[in-house]
Amino acid sequence: MKRAIIIVLDSLGIGELPDAHIYGDEGSNTLGNIVKSMKKEQWFSLKNLEKLGMGYIDGIDYLGRPDEILGAVGRMAEISKGKDTTTGHWEIAGIILDRPFPTYPDGFPADVIEEFEKAIGRRILGNYTASGTAIIEELGRQHMETGKPIVYTSADSVFQIAAHEEIIPIDELYDMCRKAREILKGEHGVGRVIARPFIGEPGNFKRTERRKDFSLKPVRKTVLDYAEENGYEVRAVGKIKDIFAGSGITHSVHTSNNMDGVDKTIAWLKEEFPGILFTNLVDFDMLYGHRNDTVAYAKGLVEFDSRLPEILDSLKEEDILFITADHGCDPTTESTDHSREYTPLLIYGSSIKAGANIHTRKSFSDIASTIKEYLNIDADIEGESFLNLILK
Repeated sequence: MKRAIIIVLDSLGIGELPDAHIYGDEGSNTLGNIVKSMKKEQWFSLKNLEKLGMGYIDGIDYLGRPDEILGAVGRMAEISKGKDTTTGHWEIAGIILDRPFPTYPDGFPADVIEEFEKAIGRRILGNYTASGTAIIEELGRQHMETGKPIVYTSADSVFQIAAHEEIIPIDELYDMCRKAREILKGEHGVGRVIARPFIGEPGNFKRTERRKDFSLKPVRKTVLDYAEENGYEVRAVGKIKDIFAGSGITHSVHTSNNMDGVDKTIAWLKEEFPGILFTNLVDFDMLYGHRNDTVAYAKGLVEFDSRLPEILDSLKEEDILFITADHGCDPTTESTDHSREYTPLLIYGSSIKAGANIHTRKSFSDIASTIKEYLNIDADIEGESFLNLILK
């Protein structure tokens, strides 16, 4: 019973890509800069990631290198244009985009906002680039007094709608997002429309766990679609279903935080099913990277590292585990946005050649192609398989 398990440590880049300067990301190195910032902290240890071989990945010279490692290692370059969540995940699943999703550093055009306001029957607040926590502090009181939803964006291709759950009920907020998704197509086809519910009082607002992403449908079939068509199960943990707009997903479960994501991944690993298990651990990006919280990011990595033995012990005989990322989000830089970086690749399983180093792969989609070959799927996807380099 063959299975491929992908765990995305959302935003864990490992150094700038050659074209990082085009994106203003010179000097970004999410993992490297975190490790250097934490080198004096005795509690900071990534011993289980080191045992898998993280320190042997090209460009990583700041982690331990045991004489023998448990897995195969490599690093991934991104071909697609952009550095957002959707682009990264789609490429992991076998789609390479030749142009980035649109972004709106000056806010959305008046005609887009007018169409949205007409669709929801309300005027809006905001319509500018902002931090999600900052904008609800800025406009939350006015929102509560007027009932107008808060619309904002970031350097990513997103149309975000924030609303207090007692002012705009969650189902109504989700409906607003669906209406925005219908409007934002073609020229204005942003990668994601995101519901950002919050609670509390002015001066003490708190975003809730009922965030929901409304993504564009993938422009072509992914390895997930082909796996489903071939009778495999495709199970999604976290925001994976949202990122792929449900396409190619047979089962899904949302998560409240990273450790909930690990718990649900392990629970499914212990079940019997053939196919793909795809997990996203979003806290690294959403709570730590975007907020430039280096210490919290470091603690999150230590927390994941502590759970890694459980994950490995839960794998079955024919499972192959891929641990990777979708982009960077270096909390040590001035920017609060994603960064254009290489991503790590750790591969583990009873059939995997421990110590194999596949070095730098030219596309995230090599993961999809490798899974395609391993599951023996006839699929028209991007990427070059590295299966022959990692199997015993």
